[in-house]
Amino acid sequence: MATVCCRRKLAPLRPSTFIWSSLAGQRYSSSSSRAGPSSLSSKPNSDLQSPSSDLAKAKTNSSSEDELKPLSRPLGVREKPAIRHQTKLERLKEVLTNDEAIAEQRKHLVKEAVTKGYFHDLNATRRHGGKTWIAPKVLIREDRSLYFPDICGKSLADGSEEHTTSMCMGKISIICLLNTKISEIHVASFTTPTLARFSSHPLFNHLQINLQSNALKSMLVSLFLSSLRRTIPPEQHSYYLVSSQNLEYERDAIGLMNDRVGYVYLVDENLRVRWAGCADATPEEARSLEVCVSMLVTRLEKKRQEMAEKGQRLLGELQEMRASKS
Repeated sequence: MATVCCRRKLAPLRPSTFIWSSLAGQRYSSSSSRAGPSSLSSKPNSDLQSPSSDLAKAKTNSSSEDELKPLSRPLGVREKPAIRHQTKLERLKEVLTNDEAIAEQRKHLVKEAVTKGYFHDLNATRRHGGKTWIAPKVLIREDRSLYFPDICGKSLADGSEEHTTSMCMGKISIICLLNTKISEIHVASFTTPTLARFSSHPLFNHLQINLQSNALKSMLVSLFLSSLRRTIPPEQHSYYLVSSQNLEYERDAIGLMNDRVGYVYLVDENLRVRWAGCADATPEEARSLEVCVSMLVTRLEKKRQEMAEKGQRLLGELQEMRASKS
């Protein structure tokens, strides 16, 4: 009886068949995992390869998106600029009565509300320093180029009201739009080699426009005009404008995407934008601006010379006609 009782007590301690089979399955799985690639099927598993390929494609796409690209379109407005601007009352009347103006206003407000926040420009400077395109290496073709809009501002020399249209007509002009101290450094990186070569040329203009569309900033700038005159060389005072003009409807047209960086536009004698650059210039961009200015100045000199020779010929023919009649 004692032996039987011991067997009954020890019987539950024996592992069951289920436990042994599970342990055996574990041994088999572990041994197969240690067996290496030879124990697996020779056919490639597409499900295992697809995540890595998708990740590589995603990295390639992100790198291509982060890469700066050259300027892909002509900058400017389609209508030739005029010195007279619409008053606020005229603009309000047009917005309330003209269907096209209403649609334009609605589109502009939606775009501003959806795509641009208060700190949009500041956050954009974290990517490529606010640079949005690479300046072209050559001039934009004249038949495809667009007009630079008229900007009105007060001259730093005497406070008189000046317009870019009247100042740039008939000359090759570099127009710099700046808003902050860093933007002054940006435009200087573009224009320094060109100004050293063409600053004294009679057919060349260099305009700097301190554009402050914000009312508070504009008031602060007007209060510190005396200190601004001390920092700007006296010979440039007549070509330095302080403007509070609102360019909200021309921003996309002229590529003015970020108020924190500087913009440089090369405008020909017909007020057409032939070249543009933004933010900090590379050595290639600064050299490109100098070459493009040289080409436009040379063409304008040749055109002026041909016109002068033609005028002299006409004057000579007129004098011969008068002499023959007499």
